[in-house]
Amino acid sequence: MDLAGMIQRMKEHPLYPDMGMIASHLGVVRATSVSGERVNAIEIDFNQEEIEKIANETKRMAGIVDVLIETAASGRLAVGDDIMAVVVGGDTREHVFPALIDTVDRIKKRGAKKREFFAI
Repeated sequence: MDLAGMIQRMKEHPLYPDMGMIASHLGVVRATSVSGERVNAIEIDFNQEEIEKIANETKRMAGIVDVLIETAASGRLAVGDDIMAVVVGGDTREHVFPALIDTVDRIKKRGAKKREFFAI
């Protein structure tokens, strides 16, 4: 994923002068699960149609100018690999930060299925 390139594309948006903030998220594979178990890898499957719907929903939120989403290819990822990048541009942090968090949460719930592989 090219987070710097995504931010640059946001800066090239025709409505960039209306943006007061660009926020980004880069998800990576952690070595431990949320419950503290040691992780060797994950397997992920992204539903790109659903992710596109989520991006369009975010673009309709108050103050949001644009949203860019890149995902890893579906399949197995190792610890340290990039999973997903999200960039949200909008008018103020009061709009942009909640939109970014909401977008990532919706992708995790509706647009991706993840399975962790634990160390023995």
